[in-house]
Amino acid sequence: MRMMPISLCRPGMKLAKKIFSDNGIVLLAEEVELTTTLIRKLNACGINFIYIQDNRTDDILIPDILQEETQRRSLQAIRSAFREYVDQPSKRKTATYPYIGQSVRQAMTEILQELESQRDAVIMLMNMHTVDHYLFTHSLNVCIYSTLLGMAYGYNHDQLNTLGLGAMLHDIGKTQISMQVLLKPDQLSEYEFEEMKRHTERGYYLLKDEPNIPLLAAHCAYQHHERLDGSGYPRGLKGDEIHEYAKWIGIIDSYDAMTSQRIYRRAMLPHEAAEVLYTGSGTLYDTSMLQLFRDRIAIYPIGITVQLNTGQSAVVVDINSSVMHRPIVRVLTDEEGNELSAPYDMDLSKQLNVLIDKINFDDQESNSLPA
Repeated sequence: MRMMPISLCRPGMKLAKKIFSDNGIVLLAEEVELTTTLIRKLNACGINFIYIQDNRTDDILIPDILQEETQRRSLQAIRSAFREYVDQPSKRKTATYPYIGQSVRQAMTEILQELESQRDAVIMLMNMHTVDHYLFTHSLNVCIYSTLLGMAYGYNHDQLNTLGLGAMLHDIGKTQISMQVLLKPDQLSEYEFEEMKRHTERGYYLLKDEPNIPLLAAHCAYQHHERLDGSGYPRGLKGDEIHEYAKWIGIIDSYDAMTSQRIYRRAMLPHEAAEVLYTGSGTLYDTSMLQLFRDRIAIYPIGITVQLNTGQSAVVVDINSSVMHRPIVRVLTDEEGNELSAPYDMDLSKQLNVLIDKINFDDQESNSLPA
């Protein structure tokens, strides 16, 4: 299978991976043939990439970090917790309900159990085959990515649990923001931007007295938009004034937001988002944390099409965990762009004279794919 941006999908292509609804129901199964209507609907739902079948890459398998059932239950727990705050905002100011803490803690327990069995897993895009409210999938993605980084950093089980809960609930304050502001497709006014920024404080006050939720998780909601140089919000904290967990979540929150399709802009590709983060090294984000992030992120995810400096087109087959920017690729064309009758694999960590020039998403390539 291979990854294709929805904008370049064509009728007749077949899905290679399921697409789920926000409650875990399979909307489209493998083998479903795309039509113009289906492509349009997927695009409208915010699906920016899908996996399609291609007989030249049928043996390429893209692993899921979480099992389907774990992902479904986790999204349900997040959605239920967030909607409880949306549906009863006045009631929530005067009472707390331990079952909200219990449901997200149970989800975190399941996530942690799965992730601890694959501590060396790399960070791969997670937002490309679920049709869901952005806030819910974003919260799950940030939770998974942050937990994986915490494992690589050396946190123990209890620390990972608290970090993961803080990441899962970091944006819960957005349940108290007007939907007009939250979903506005245009640039926010100064007043609206100030209103949006209040989600950090509101998230903290929602969580700080919540049974079964660690106080540190509430501080993650409070501090995840603070930045090293004091340019963040809501309090303009600097350096060590910002809790370590919030620093991790701030990096991942920014990365996942950039690589997710939004109403007002296209999704960035992983290498593009990583470059934006690196420009903030030492000013916005901790340099050593960014270095660990760089070592763990698959900037060229499995299944993505790339163009080599030789002029050849290739698909990423596997990741070299020690040199993430030099994956194993399957070469599909010659230097002039002619399709090879016998594609072959090349390990870029061993062919040092061959480089990836760019992500190769062009109309000619998509039109040449077997349906």
